[in-house]
Amino acid sequence: MIVRRYTDVKTEAINAEGAKGVAKRVLISRSDGAPNFIMRQFTIEPGGNTPYHTHDWEHEVYVLSGKGRVRQSDSVCDLSAGSVVLVLPNEEHGFINSGVEPLVFLCSVPK
Repeated sequence: MIVRRYTDVKTEAINAEGAKGVAKRVLISRSDGAPNFIMRQFTIEPGGNTPYHTHDWEHEVYVLSGKGRVRQSDSVCDLSAGSVVLVLPNEEHGFINSGVEPLVFLCSVPK
């Protein structure tokens, strides 16, 4: 078993093309011995966004704080604390901070 504070995990800036004001912490990963999932925390600064992208795996998102939107191929949905999102494999998506405070969410993906 591993127990730690999220603040003990290093924050990494996301410098991918199309990303603006995004940072992540990998809270639980393969290096911890996690057999199935990786848990990450993302923070998007006001006016920031993740790239609009797709990938072969699903991921689940739980919004901790802030306000934002998730963009899909044909719609945009509002997000706030307590919102949950399932992004299916190969589904185009991107997260946008539409508020005045950081948008913070947890994201789990298969390893």
